[in-house]
Order: sequence, then C-alpha cells, then structure tokens
Amino acid sequence: MNRVGQKIKLARTEMGISQKQLAKKLGVSEKFINEAESGKRIVNQNIIDKLSKILGKSINDITMSFEEEVYKEDRTPKSSPITKKEKVQDVWSEAFGSVLKKVPIYKYDMRTVVGFRQLPLIDNKIEGYAQDKVMYVQVESDDMEGFRIQRGDLVFVHSTGEIYNNSIYLVEYSGKRELRQIKKLDSNKVLLISSRSGIRTETIEIKSLKIIAKLDRLEIKL
Repeated sequence: MNRVGQKIKLARTEMGISQKQLAKKLGVSEKFINEAESGKRIVNQNIIDKLSKILGKSINDITMSFEEEVYKEDRTPKSSPITKKEKVQDVWSEAFGSVLKKVPIYKYDMRTVVGFRQLPLIDNKIEGYAQDKVMYVQVESDDMEGFRIQRGDLVFVHSTGEIYNNSIYLVEYSGKRELRQIKKLDSNKVLLISSRSGIRTETIEIKSLKIIAKLDRLEIKL
C-alpha cells in the first residue's frame, strides 16, 4: 500500500463508509477503490481532487512530499538564488515529465478536441491500452442518465471493434452518434439501451451498427 492509498483508506474509514459506497459517490467501480487503496492502481490528480472533496480531507500526499523536498533544498546554500516556485516546477517536471501523457478530450465526432487530461504512461501503455487507442469523450446528452452518465461528464474510452455484452459504447447508427449499452440478441442483432426518464430500447442489425469506442471509466461533475 502506498502513502496515497493509505490516506484514502484512512479518510474513508474515518468517514464510516465502505469501498462500495465511496465508489458510488466517485462514479467508479468498487474494484477501482480497492486497487487504489492497496497501491495496485495509480490515482491521477483529477481523481485525487475529487476524493479530497468527497472525503472532506486532503489526500494529495504527492504534493506534500514535493513541498517537503523543496523545503530541504531551500536550507542548503546555493551559488545563485532560485525561487521556491522554480524549484517546485523543476521537481514536478523531473518526476512526471517522462511518465505523463496528454490524452485528448473529443466531442462525439472524434475530430473536435475540447481539452486534454494527463494520465500516467506505464510500459508504454495507458490504463493497459496502446497510447493511440485511448481518449476521453465529452458526453453530449442525458440519454444515459439512468446509468449516471450526464451531459458534460467525461468518459475514458478505448477504440475497438469488438462487442462485449452489456457494456456501454459510443456507437454510430441511423446517421447519428450516441452512447448506448449493447446487449447481444443473436449473431445478427443487438439491443441498444438508453435511459432518460425510463428505459428505452432499439433493436438493430449488427451490420447497421458502427462501434466507435468502449467506455471504461466515468468522470462525473461534483
């Protein structure tokens, strides 16, 4: 368990909530919280900030460690004056410059970039996928609000052509692109499920459906 994981677990237990309850508040799986607390998963800064708000306690241990290191350096005489701010920037650049990757945030057309997120690069992969296969998509409608996915939220996705039963995808059909849960009916047909003020289903042929990307994680607005 790393120091960030320890702080998450301590704050959660002090708050008196389970991993499942924290996962629901954060909009992630219970497995994500378990792996974060045990140190098996790297938690990015965006998630750390959200966890701090939910738990009512700062868990940004990385920043604290860097500040402590800068303070130590400040006590050592230098031949030329360097500000504390410059030292903090140098520490961050050295620590993360080679391991963070800018991941684009797209609109549904997958051409319009509306921003970027930085994610850790491990073994030349991001979240276990090739770098060129991952991206974020900005949700453009409330069609999936029954799945806690609302307009303005960000979803982390990876491009694929495979269909996994009951998973949520960005798909194209009937001349439009939407987020839909897919349920296989047979080798030729699938059920597309959305949920805005109730469950809505559409049955279409697989050959009429274009799979754009599979959703892996939701980042909600707090």
